[in-house]
Amino acid sequence: MMNSSHAIRFLFLAAFTGSSAQLVGQGSVSTNCINQLTGQDCKEGVLNTITTAVPFLLISVDSRAGGMGDAGVAVSPDANAIHWNPSKLAFVEDDSEFMMSYSPWLRNLVPDMSLAYLAGYKRLPNKRSTIGMSLRYFNLGSITFTNMDGSTIRDFKPAEFAVDVAFAQQFGDNFSGGIALRYVNSNLTGGISVQGAGQSKAGQSVAADVSFFYRKPDIQMGDRSGLFAFGMNISNVGAKMAYTSSSNKDFIPINLRIGPSFTLDLDEYNTITFNMDANKLLVPTPPVYYPDNRIDPVTNERAVVSGRNPNVGVAQGIFGSFTDAPGVVLQNDDSTYSVLAGSRWREEIREVNLAGGFEYWYAEQFAFRTGYFWEHYTKGNRKYFTLGAGVRYSKFALDMSYLIANTQRSPLANTLRFTLGFTFDGKGAQKKPE
Repeated sequence: MMNSSHAIRFLFLAAFTGSSAQLVGQGSVSTNCINQLTGQDCKEGVLNTITTAVPFLLISVDSRAGGMGDAGVAVSPDANAIHWNPSKLAFVEDDSEFMMSYSPWLRNLVPDMSLAYLAGYKRLPNKRSTIGMSLRYFNLGSITFTNMDGSTIRDFKPAEFAVDVAFAQQFGDNFSGGIALRYVNSNLTGGISVQGAGQSKAGQSVAADVSFFYRKPDIQMGDRSGLFAFGMNISNVGAKMAYTSSSNKDFIPINLRIGPSFTLDLDEYNTITFNMDANKLLVPTPPVYYPDNRIDPVTNERAVVSGRNPNVGVAQGIFGSFTDAPGVVLQNDDSTYSVLAGSRWREEIREVNLAGGFEYWYAEQFAFRTGYFWEHYTKGNRKYFTLGAGVRYSKFALDMSYLIANTQRSPLANTLRFTLGFTFDGKGAQKKPE
């Protein structure tokens, strides 16, 4: 069996792999408007993070977006668009491209976690369609399984991976749509028996992304020209996942990402881009349960004070995710419960995290990037600056990024990402829009 302390350690590490929550928490009942879990004034918000299976699907995969605050839904397309917004592939300038990215992950916690990403595309002969493929591999290091006496059973190296196939199509000169089909495999225990849950197995799921991209070139700002773009991607719409035959299935991180970008040509050699992404998980928010663990006679599950039962189907979870935040639940003097006015709506808004960035290019060969990522403290509290740089020469591209956390003891601090890219049609750097 897996010793409970090791299970807790493992789940703790998994919670830091890029989901909307870095800290595992749940809404709770507050007395006198002081949250029992955090000791904070509950009018400012109650810790209620959202957790899912396979959160590695949301980790920024490449250095370019990593240098711009992990924002990339509407920036100019490259092979990594398969992750950010597959529909952008319809507007690629090169006939084909291949990119490789690598990031040591959470090195402040463990020395052997990493994320690797391979992506490539091929433009079809009609010049309006593009296909792409990618492989994402997340190595979670090593873990030792022990029995209840503390004796070692064996060592295991858990890992997760996802394989994508993407297709993008132009619908007119300025608009495109795209889809990506995804197979996900998450092997966290190697089939070992888990106390209270029986024999474990690798979690598996299939999912799809549905995306759109709009761009408007030749926008005039004085004597300078610019390009406006807007992107949307609903990613990881797919089956729930389980790791044992007896356990409840968990949602995978279905996510809505939208945002604009604007590129301005300052002169023949200098170009700047500003972009922003807004993200929201389309999965149920943990409700607030009765403190006495009473059972709902209808569902035969724990009774909910505020919010909704999270054990629902995928479609119901997606549509319900916009209105299911429980808010701040208060215990009244007569031992009944009420919800603080306006707190449900405020919690829904707080589930949206924001990322924005800036990119500067000189002569389409040298790039500098910076950005910022913000998440409300009740939903994970990820807040960090990013820096990045890149170089393009002929068929070769190299990018790197660095993350600077501005919260204490952040496990994401000092994260590095590296990306190599190659084009195969001899054009090298992308052409400016005509």
